[in-house]
Amino acid sequence: MAGLVDAAFFARLTAADARFRAGLPATLAQLSAARGELLPEAPAPALVAELQSLLHTLAGAAVTFGFRELGHGARALEQRLRVLCAFDAVGADDWSAWLGTLDRFVAAGLQAPSPRYHHAAFSPLL
Repeated sequence: MAGLVDAAFFARLTAADARFRAGLPATLAQLSAARGELLPEAPAPALVAELQSLLHTLAGAAVTFGFRELGHGARALEQRLRVLCAFDAVGADDWSAWLGTLDRFVAAGLQAPSPRYHHAAFSPLL
């Protein structure tokens, strides 16, 4: 019986992994679209929350499915965003710097074919 349970579990995990891989371009496009609407001079709280949610979800799912670099890059962006949000006033230059890092992260993902999602280019710390 354990063999059947294990086989069913791994079949579901394999299907979830395939859905994650197939959805990565759309997730990165969502990040890019939300980023495109965010103004460094006056970041809208709703857009900041959307970016935080997308990055949080991506970070967790990526690590779950073995995309360590992608997950760590998303987590680093999410943490830096949380730091920006912790202050009452953040300059447009600080927001622009964070947005530039996000742009590089998304561009690396949108330009990479699926097997390269494991590539270190996703790390915004490079």
